[in-house]
Amino acid sequence: MTITPLTTLAAVLVLGMLLRMPIGFSMLMSGVAYLITKGQDLGLVAEQVSNGLYNSYVLLAVPLFVFAANLMNAGTVSERIFDFCRILVGRMRGGLAQVDILVSVIFSGMSGSAIADAAGPGLVTIRQMLKKPEYTRGFAGAVVVASATLGPIIPPSIPMVIYALVSGASVGALFLGGVVPGLLMTVLMMSVVHIIATKRDMPREAPIPLHEWPSILFRGALPLSMPIVLLGGIYSGAFTPTEAAAVAALHALILSTVVYRALTWRSFWGVVMESTRASAVITIILAGSFILNYAFTAEQVPQQMATWVDSMQLSRIQFLLMVNALFLVLGCFLDVSVLLLVFVPMLLPAVNALGIDLVHFGVLVVLNMMIGLIHPPFGMLLFVTKALTGIPIGEMMREGWLFLVMLLGLLLALTFFPQLVLWLPQTMGYGATT
Repeated sequence: MTITPLTTLAAVLVLGMLLRMPIGFSMLMSGVAYLITKGQDLGLVAEQVSNGLYNSYVLLAVPLFVFAANLMNAGTVSERIFDFCRILVGRMRGGLAQVDILVSVIFSGMSGSAIADAAGPGLVTIRQMLKKPEYTRGFAGAVVVASATLGPIIPPSIPMVIYALVSGASVGALFLGGVVPGLLMTVLMMSVVHIIATKRDMPREAPIPLHEWPSILFRGALPLSMPIVLLGGIYSGAFTPTEAAAVAALHALILSTVVYRALTWRSFWGVVMESTRASAVITIILAGSFILNYAFTAEQVPQQMATWVDSMQLSRIQFLLMVNALFLVLGCFLDVSVLLLVFVPMLLPAVNALGIDLVHFGVLVVLNMMIGLIHPPFGMLLFVTKALTGIPIGEMMREGWLFLVMLLGLLLALTFFPQLVLWLPQTMGYGATT
């Protein structure tokens, strides 16, 4: 077998992942190995990384959304939203589980991160559910894990920002494209909970006295203003999606410090350090992806992929079904960032050749990745929830299979009916988004 620069890259990348090396470093090392095998100047690493990181204004949104999410988790925002949602859906059968889903919808409009959703509002809900014997550990964990996938679908969304970076699609159109799928996910999840809760005779929450409603609604209404400000500002043209991330961070900071007075200097410093760490991890992965994409472009991998797809004479639906299957398998083993930054660019020439709308494709890709977060062996949301609560992954999987089936069904519906994604962006005047 001939050792080519591309096979060297793949071998080093796989070896790094097998050795459990941080994925960003594995990507950088494989890129360096490619350049050495190719006999090219190693200075290209610095050039590609610098050009990629410092020439992309949209990337500034990522650390700012991370900072906003961490501020809200540390600033008691999750607890206030939880009380607010108890009034709205707590009296439904399986009330606490229904509350968790609605909380995730609201929190999604502020954080854009599935992990932040599970670690913040999700943890609050699990603690409440485990106080009642009718809710099993596995069910509590499964509901939180499933509802956390709403975070990157309902705008704003960190994965959609990264997808916009690699595809050139409009961030605003992507955000709008996630609204209808996100609402459909919400309805389907609440329906699944209702079915399970009715079958198991799960309790309704005790009614909250009417005299407590005004204070609870007021405390919960303030966090609700963030998605209104963000989306209203973006679609009115008051600020760009990147600037919206800064507004989100400022909004969360004012709520947590001035309004709620829930942050001490010590806890604020903890938020800054955690946000810096998370942003650094994402940045290293981005840096690795730029050198990998340089290698793939130099070796004409995307063009070869497009030629191969063309030779198979696939229709749009057949191609999208193939991509769904590919990402569902890869999602079992690879991180969301790797899928977005390495595999999506390879598929884009074929997407464009087939005339598939970039916004439609982007929403499908992100939903695929959310499904990958909730099934083993990778299942990052499963591992995060287990680390925070101690609930075994096996118990969550046994209780969560119906949510997984529901998400797969929605994925198929969005694949066959693009207007479920594209109707709102086109209605808002974005027109063709390819």
